[in-house]
Amino acid sequence: MKLLAIEWLKIKRYRTFWILIGFFVVLLFLWNYEAMKGNIMLGNSKKNHGISIVNSDYSFPQAWSNLGYWGSLFIIFISILVIILTTNEYTYRTNRQNVIDGWKRQQFFHSKVLVVVMLSIFSSLFVVLLGAVLRLSQSGSLTGFFTGFHQMAYFFLLSLDYLGFALFIAIWIKRSGLAIGLFLLYSTIIETILKAVVNNYADKSYGNFLPLQASDELLPFPFPQMIKPMMSASPSFSMHTYALVAVGWCLVYYFVARAMLLRNDW
Repeated sequence: MKLLAIEWLKIKRYRTFWILIGFFVVLLFLWNYEAMKGNIMLGNSKKNHGISIVNSDYSFPQAWSNLGYWGSLFIIFISILVIILTTNEYTYRTNRQNVIDGWKRQQFFHSKVLVVVMLSIFSSLFVVLLGAVLRLSQSGSLTGFFTGFHQMAYFFLLSLDYLGFALFIAIWIKRSGLAIGLFLLYSTIIETILKAVVNNYADKSYGNFLPLQASDELLPFPFPQMIKPMMSASPSFSMHTYALVAVGWCLVYYFVARAMLLRNDW
């Protein structure tokens, strides 16, 4: 709690922190609200000549599928925030000041890990609250609220995976611009190419076990009901397998980043 209190003192007046949190909250709400209203379409939505490309059903449990998937896209904002908060410690030498003030290096590292955990909890709680608000606005009832609620556990695990990876990159690179660039490049392009190559040459979809892809597999794209029968192919591995792999990657980020931080010169 003391480490968290100190971290809060560092960031509570930091404008970038509130801007990126605001992007996540506002954009995720607006996107899901428009999806619920059926306004995200291919074609002219105003004249109802378009084709809905996302699931607009926000009854439970479908709401958790929708919110989990879209949340996995907007969690990029929180990931960038983790990188900025961590690399700022190196840029402004506050990491050294913490040690001078009596911290151990492990305490500095664990303070950042706690920030990752708390931001993952915040993101997950916001998604749960958003699901309740959207459902109430659509039907005025929360019937079946806990049906399919395990998908929110998947979203929490996905958040830990993304934010833990971001923390690992930040500690490794130590420069915000380069770390953000590498994170975005890997998450959007490099891993997609690696996944395609591995799955093409392997007898099973082992490319789905890559660091971020493993958690992505837990929350697949929310296809509209009329398209789902055409997308009925079963996944190569069970959800429990993907969850275990994602947990494994989180442990890898923790131990490798911790070893780098303890070994490297500050």
